[in-house]
Amino acid sequence: MIDFKKFASYSKAGPRYTSYPTAVEFKENFGVSDFESALKRNDKTANLPLSIYVHLPFCKSACYFCACNVIYTNSEDKKERYLGYLKKELSLISKKMDTSREVVQLHFGGGTPTYFSAKQLEYIINAIYQTFPNFAKNAEISCEVDPRHFTHEQMVVLKSGGFNRISFGVQDFDSVVQKAINRFQSIELMEKVVKIARDQGIRSINFDLIYGLPYQNLSSFMDTLKKAVSLGADRFAIFNYAHVPWIKRTMGNIDEKTLPSPEVKLEILKNTIAFLKDCGYEMIGMDHFAKSDDELTLASQNAELRRNFQGYTTRGFSQTIGIGLTSIGEGLDYYAQNFKDIKQYEAALDNGELPIERGIALSYEDRLRKEVIMQLMNNTQLEFKKIELLFNIDFKTYFAKEIQRLQTFIDDGILEVKDDGIYANATGGMLIRNIAMVFDAYLDKIPEDQRRFSKTV
Repeated sequence: MIDFKKFASYSKAGPRYTSYPTAVEFKENFGVSDFESALKRNDKTANLPLSIYVHLPFCKSACYFCACNVIYTNSEDKKERYLGYLKKELSLISKKMDTSREVVQLHFGGGTPTYFSAKQLEYIINAIYQTFPNFAKNAEISCEVDPRHFTHEQMVVLKSGGFNRISFGVQDFDSVVQKAINRFQSIELMEKVVKIARDQGIRSINFDLIYGLPYQNLSSFMDTLKKAVSLGADRFAIFNYAHVPWIKRTMGNIDEKTLPSPEVKLEILKNTIAFLKDCGYEMIGMDHFAKSDDELTLASQNAELRRNFQGYTTRGFSQTIGIGLTSIGEGLDYYAQNFKDIKQYEAALDNGELPIERGIALSYEDRLRKEVIMQLMNNTQLEFKKIELLFNIDFKTYFAKEIQRLQTFIDDGILEVKDDGIYANATGGMLIRNIAMVFDAYLDKIPEDQRRFSKTV
């Protein structure tokens, strides 16, 4: 039996580790020339595949829970203008790197990608394929979809463009919760949009749900889960709500007193894991679920998952090329982020420069700790030998202080450190961010009361 009050004490500000070092360490002294040099270096790495992320930032209205970088607009002219700048960026990137390398992943994120019309989506897709012509036959090609903005015509364009995965943002079906987060969508609407995708042959549908939203409780979230499962999703991404109103001003519309406590959130997660297990879904990493025969599940069982800015993938490590406003790219030895301000983004492209605002070149120490943290975040376990072979170290000697700091988790019965590796149990999997934080060399430099991250629980 899990002691939720005990483990609620683990609730503290901590990174989600979609990157390491985290984005707070990105600096503006990493500029365009650094990025272009990094592209050339990564081009020379044998058989390093590509992952393309395209950020489509526009939304019609604010969803109060959302921490994404978005622009609220009703203007078609703004969307058309943005398409022109995406084309400019793609043209520039093709001159700075080898775009004939194999692409194993393409993802449209937002914002609301399907706030663009079918014709506009077709324009973007064609521009991508003209720039990156060598897609793997088994490439993951996915799009985030707001069910309130999704039509048969858009799905036809996506399907003809090779898209094989759709991720619907659901969040919660409870009307009280929906009102509090300013996001209204019925189960009838979800039935309609799922049918649109299935009718076009999409066999991998993901639902995004969020626990920890205002007014949620054990009963209401279980009702949401039952409705979501009844719609036949193949995968779920079930995220812990990150309340960061100092970063995202629209979150200030949420009354913090209505948010469930860490104890309740942990119990919601425990119930979610048990319910989805009974329904034939396995937990993947810290926040994903997939059917037992899904390739994500099989990769997880073999400790072969990788995590990037697009979620979990079975395609191994790939160099991510971020396209569009505020998008982040990742290579073997760097991260680079585009401008968040659209005027600065446009100005850079008008000057014939890639729109890089900031980034970081990774040191040996960064790359080592990144691999340790990502192994834990990906698979809730770590084999010492894998790290030792990659970096020519003796793990227990190199990380002696960190292993000592893991003793708290060992004493609490959620983690084992064996001769060959580190292994979190099911409860440890819920708290894997806390475990990974032990290996974060940057975190200790930030006083705990100044860490501007979401709560881990």
